[in-house]
Amino acid sequence: MEERVEKYLNLLVNRYPTLEECKEDVLKAYEILEECYKNGNKLLIAGNGGSCADSQHIVGELMKGFKHPRKCSKEFAEKLIKADAVRGAELAERLQGGLPAIALTEHQALNTAYINDVANGGLLTYAQQVYGYGKAGDVLLGISTSGNSKNVMNAVTVAKALGIKVIGLTGAKGGELASSADVAIKVPETETYMIQELHLPVYHCLCLMLEEKFFG
Repeated sequence: MEERVEKYLNLLVNRYPTLEECKEDVLKAYEILEECYKNGNKLLIAGNGGSCADSQHIVGELMKGFKHPRKCSKEFAEKLIKADAVRGAELAERLQGGLPAIALTEHQALNTAYINDVANGGLLTYAQQVYGYGKAGDVLLGISTSGNSKNVMNAVTVAKALGIKVIGLTGAKGGELASSADVAIKVPETETYMIQELHLPVYHCLCLMLEEKFFG
């Protein structure tokens, strides 16, 4: 295991000892995400309620600087300045490197139109977005405290059909999501709010490891 990966995994379980049993699955999820980003692919994220907010939170950590500065490359800075000497100089100074991630919760015009136009569309909006955005090599992160959220599982089905790897973030029971995902991180709680309290340090750990890999 690389030192930088081990560092953040150890920090995770030192701060949250109950997550020791999840350590191997967190590492497997990280490896899937690292491969995804190495190959120029993206992460799609789906969840409901508090897990919807988590999906947005994850995008915020991946698409801009989290712990480390992410200055754009010298080569791209030169291209920006060539494109526009004034604006380009400011952009070169302020833009931050991003790891492409899309929260499927964010597209209200699309989602409400789909719900209005398609029978049972409320349970299919995530699936529709995976079908539209997804390609082989991408990753879908499904977040469900029960592991049985129907709209998340519909998205998982589409992802598998497209050759997209699935990471599940769920609770101790795992549900259908744990059975279907390529790797499932099942935090050892059964109460919804307690599960969600442990999801945050897990995905922060993943984001920290990815940032150090690609921008450290």
